[in-house]
Amino acid sequence: MSDRDNDFGTFVSGFLIGGIVGAAIALLLAPQSGEETRTLIREKGIELREQVEQTAAETRARAEQLALEARERAEELQKRGQVILEEQKTRIEEVVEKGKQATSRKKKTTEPKKTGKKSDSKSKS
Repeated sequence: MSDRDNDFGTFVSGFLIGGIVGAAIALLLAPQSGEETRTLIREKGIELREQVEQTAAETRARAEQLALEARERAEELQKRGQVILEEQKTRIEEVVEKGKQATSRKKKTTEPKKTGKKSDSKSKS
C-alpha cells in the first residue's frame, strides 16, 4: 500500500512541476507586453495555487481514510488473534488435563499392591 501512496505522491509532484514549468515557458515565449505577461503569471499562479490546495486537500482526505482503514484492520486482526490465542490456550489446557488423567491411571495400574506382608527376600537374608 505504501508503494501506491508513494507512486501517487510522485505523480502529483511531477504533474504540478510540469504544469508550472509549462506555464512559465508559454508565458515567456508569448508575444505580449510585460504588463500582460505579469498579469497572466499572477493569474496562472493563483490558478495553480488553487489546484495545489485542492490536490493537497484531496490527498490529505485520502490519507486520513487510509489511516482509518488501517486502524480498523489492525483492530480486527488483533481481535482475531486474541480469539485464536484463547482457543489454543483452551486446547492446551484440555490436553494437559488429559495427560494428567492418563498418567494417574497408568500409575494406578503399574503400582504394586501393598498386602502388608514383608518381602520374602528380606526374611531369607
